[in-house]
Amino acid sequence: MMDTELIGVHEIAELAGVGSSAVANWRSRSADFPAPLAELKAGPVWRKSTIQAWLNQREKGGVPIQPRFFPALTAKRGDSPELIKCCQDTVEKLLNLGTSEKRPGILLGRIQSGKTRAFLGVMALAFDRGFDVAVILTKGTVSLSQQTVARVRKDFHEFIQDDLVQVHDIMALPDLTPYELNQKLILVVKKEDDNMHRLLTAIETTYPELQKRRLLIIDDEADMASVTSRVVDGELVPGVIATQIDRLRNLVSASDFLQVTATPYALYLQPEGELVTDGATLFLPRRPAFTVLLPTHAAYVGGEHYFEKSDDPESPAYYFHRVVPPEEREALKKEDRRRFKIENCLSEKNIAVLRDAILNFIVGGVVRRLQQSAQRKTPQKYSFLFHTESSRESHNWQQEVVVAVRKALEKAATGDTPLFAELIRRAYDGIEPSLKLQGPSVPSFGEVKKAAREAIGGGHIMVTKVNSDNEINKLLDESGQLRLRNPLNIFIGGQIVDRGITINNLIGFYYGRNPKRAQQDTTLQHSRMYGSRAIDDLGVTRFYAPLHIYQRMRRIHEFDTALREAFESGAHDRGVYFIRRDLRRGLIPCSPNKLKFSEIRSIRPCGRLLPVGFQTVSVTTGKKSLDQLDKAIDAAFGSTEGQSVLVDVVLATSLLEKAFEDLEPGDGGEGDLRSMLATLEHFSLITPDAVVKGKVWLFRATDRNVGRLREEGRFSNAPDTKQQADLARDLAKTVPALMMLRQNGLLEQGWRGLPFWWPVVVAPANAVTSIFAADQAPTDGDVAQAS
Repeated sequence: MMDTELIGVHEIAELAGVGSSAVANWRSRSADFPAPLAELKAGPVWRKSTIQAWLNQREKGGVPIQPRFFPALTAKRGDSPELIKCCQDTVEKLLNLGTSEKRPGILLGRIQSGKTRAFLGVMALAFDRGFDVAVILTKGTVSLSQQTVARVRKDFHEFIQDDLVQVHDIMALPDLTPYELNQKLILVVKKEDDNMHRLLTAIETTYPELQKRRLLIIDDEADMASVTSRVVDGELVPGVIATQIDRLRNLVSASDFLQVTATPYALYLQPEGELVTDGATLFLPRRPAFTVLLPTHAAYVGGEHYFEKSDDPESPAYYFHRVVPPEEREALKKEDRRRFKIENCLSEKNIAVLRDAILNFIVGGVVRRLQQSAQRKTPQKYSFLFHTESSRESHNWQQEVVVAVRKALEKAATGDTPLFAELIRRAYDGIEPSLKLQGPSVPSFGEVKKAAREAIGGGHIMVTKVNSDNEINKLLDESGQLRLRNPLNIFIGGQIVDRGITINNLIGFYYGRNPKRAQQDTTLQHSRMYGSRAIDDLGVTRFYAPLHIYQRMRRIHEFDTALREAFESGAHDRGVYFIRRDLRRGLIPCSPNKLKFSEIRSIRPCGRLLPVGFQTVSVTTGKKSLDQLDKAIDAAFGSTEGQSVLVDVVLATSLLEKAFEDLEPGDGGEGDLRSMLATLEHFSLITPDAVVKGKVWLFRATDRNVGRLREEGRFSNAPDTKQQADLARDLAKTVPALMMLRQNGLLEQGWRGLPFWWPVVVAPANAVTSIFAADQAPTDGDVAQAS
């Protein structure tokens, strides 16, 4: 009986177990592929029996249909089922959804979460599904480009040996023979003009046959360089790299574009249109063709540990941060003997935190090595990163200071002086509480002191400056990480270590980069303590930074988490609000093009904003405004006996402003007044619940005695009890809540003896993730900018 079953391209792909792109490649490159029976409006069709016969003959001829790259690669690396599925989802979307530089596919990971491993898996599976050429765009540094080439060659080693794959840095591309051009081709290209020009020349002129191959562009660290723009004659135009990427895509007949990043803000947060609801503008993020979230592996340690668990006294993270005073940061910029004398480095006050940081690192490292030896494990090598400035002059001075501390410790250890014992004791006592919380048995002080003497006297501490491509190339191991040559390794560096470079077993991070306007993605990339970390190392892990920098990084973590939750839950389809509150109390939309974080706050459903790090004004100065606020809150409750009452938003904002009159902001202040006012005004006005529109829940508690500082020296940030916080969240369903918590402000608790109201704003549960720019309104009619 004649076969009458007809199939199209998608059915052929399903029958062969490949993607539609593979079928397209067979049609264009296989001379014996059957001609279609007919060309319909929906596409060409074939008889199923004809295609099945061709597939059978193809298999008999030794041309395998089954994939060869991806299964072998994932088996070799031992990839998790979650990572395998992530790669499969990404490739399926590349095949089924059109991607371009304007609508890219995005693989969204976290800082140091295995993004390179993931996109190499994507590339292997793409080769199995019909792609022939992969271009990996890297950050514009020689070290990262070479690191990427080494990593690709390591993962694809067997395929290279079997003449299945060619891997080259574009700047070292040899003359390729026809035999080599028939293999899969991987080109690593820096996002830099000369590199991109060399790539374009290779495809356009040297090897024009590549124009007919299916191309996958993987833009690693996609927020760097490839999304740049500039103003020319008053108009915004694409940057050089973006233009070159466009040209590359236009050269080839078929291509797909995958951006890989952990900091997607410049990619997503582009205003593409607006939705106006009750006078408030909702900017929708620029929509990529798709977003695939890279799963976080089990060993990953990130902001949740450092900035959320740090509030839990039962977590080792509670002891994670120590404040670096401004005077110390200034003393470490350049030599100034008026600030401190280097020969007195073991006693000078102005480098006390750095000195303690080095000793904590030494003691923490020897404790972990003692624990590992006791468990009959190979003792690990540990690292400490000093990253406060970008100038070479500062790096030279900092290296001189750290080396001076090491030499002074060597002298003190050799003589086993009382000062040496005192320094080791202080470090031991400082890490012991978090070690006990971590779990493994803690070595005795005597054991630790002996091991520290041996480490210091035995030359186990290496101090290395890392601030140029030439230097860092010598320091990288075969996996692209900074090589840990000694048991204890101290690295001093600047921008070169902010992206891509991994530092293994990092247990000490002295950080102080402090631009006038901190950029979200850049600051997040500086978080080198993120990544794959041994759980038992967290008990000795410490972070040293000025309080305002720590608070900024905490806010950035909160913002990053808010956006990720929106993508994970699908809530990003509702958009992200970008709101700016000017000094005239107006709410206007921000351009979210390139967020800077000197004045940025984020708020998410049930999120909280509150001042932290402040001090009260004096009793004499604040008594009058306190009396006024007491009476206003009493009047708002009237005869209501409960803890909460629904009030007009105008009254709520006036109470909030009055509360701030008795608060003096500190160096580490957060939760500023303008963002809190904007939150109340914004969410009370856009609520879909008409009954409570323009209202705010007011919650009151009195006779509170929260100290200004916590036991470990950080500022208190929880003026309410857990029960009170839960009640406020229960109230804030469709409109925000304002908690007013009257503190007694006692002198013995670090205050100035003036009672005061500590305000907390709670966003409603149905809130859309929102970012507030709480700075002055622009002048001369300029559109408000968050940058």
